Amino acid sequence: MKLAETVTFAGATLDRAAELRGTDLAPIIAGHGAQTILLWRGKPLVQAGALAPLIRLGLDHPVLEGARCVLLGREAGGQLIFAHDISHWVPDEETGALDTFLDPSEQHHAALPETQVFAELRRIMTLLTVEDAALATAARALFGWHDIHGFCARCGAASDMVQSGWQRSCPACGGQHFPRTDPVVIMLITRGNSTLLGRSPGWPEGMYSLLAGFVEPGETIEAAVRREVHEETHVQVGEVGYLASQPWPFPASLMIGCRGVALSDDITIDPVEIEDAVWVTREEVMDAFAGRHAFLAPAREGAIAQFLLRNWLADKLD
Repeated sequence: MKLAETVTFAGATLDRAAELRGTDLAPIIAGHGAQTILLWRGKPLVQAGALAPLIRLGLDHPVLEGARCVLLGREAGGQLIFAHDISHWVPDEETGALDTFLDPSEQHHAALPETQVFAELRRIMTLLTVEDAALATAARALFGWHDIHGFCARCGAASDMVQSGWQRSCPACGGQHFPRTDPVVIMLITRGNSTLLGRSPGWPEGMYSLLAGFVEPGETIEAAVRREVHEETHVQVGEVGYLASQPWPFPASLMIGCRGVALSDDITIDPVEIEDAVWVTREEVMDAFAGRHAFLAPAREGAIAQFLLRNWLADKLD
């Protein structure tokens, strides 16, 4: 697909500088400088109001005291770019559990200017530049992995962060653990002038999306597309093709966008998997994008489902 790298979180040119991980970075920092982006519980620090761009801080900023740190890569001119996480910080006014689709809350740290706030990445992802979006994606996914992999999967001992944050090492058994990304197929299934949409329980009213599911061990992408569609709707799928991919750090997936041709119309949903599924015509999708559909809400900006649907409408899937 010619437009594949225009999807949100894709198309960045960041040099990840993997050869520098675990080395002495002080000489490079002294020669070329370094900055960091800051996260709190997965939320990046951004400019209030415009909510873009990402705020970059010096490595000596006092807000970074006690923070976890990972090396993200090397920017133009050789400057290193890091990410720090201060999820241990507790705001004066704690917010309770929020709907991750709609989280409007912003948090301000007293050590930072009032114009700088932490904001939910899903809410601001389409406002970031390509490069800033890539930095925020990598940082959120990496810190999320560390959050749930503090102990060795082989022996259960506490593990240590090494390789500039890109590995965990077990001092007890020597086990080495690396950040993982879970492959997920998300598919534009068509039959004539219609596409197949579904919704999961708990989604906001009117929200439907393309069907999606995790690739299972020993399974090809094509087989995963056919299996997931059949499991959720009993629709049979024939030809399958790849379109585009999107890193999706919620928490750590790679969305593999595919198209498939349905061989059957009848839908029988699995209520354990999804709440509803419907065939929707191009005209209905266009009405949804325009906010005119009777029940279907516009696809969420920034998600690969919206990207695929919009390009399907424009006949730009090739």
